[in-house]
Amino acid sequence: MAKTKNKKSNFRDLLRKYLDIKGLDIIIVTEDGREIELNKNRLLVDDEIVTFDKKNEEKRIPLSQIRSVDMYAA
Repeated sequence: MAKTKNKKSNFRDLLRKYLDIKGLDIIIVTEDGREIELNKNRLLVDDEIVTFDKKNEEKRIPLSQIRSVDMYAA
């Protein structure tokens, strides 16, 4: 159990560092297969990624729904 909690914590900490780098293009793949490209205005709040779409509407993505994260240098 402690190993799983530590793994989640490490993922969250590493993701927070990558989200802070505004030069990275980040694409989230959710458990249901959707791909979500994150806007440069993004942050991690508790266990959710908060971002705004092109219509400036807030979108929240729980970390528990993330299957993978792809990053590209812009």
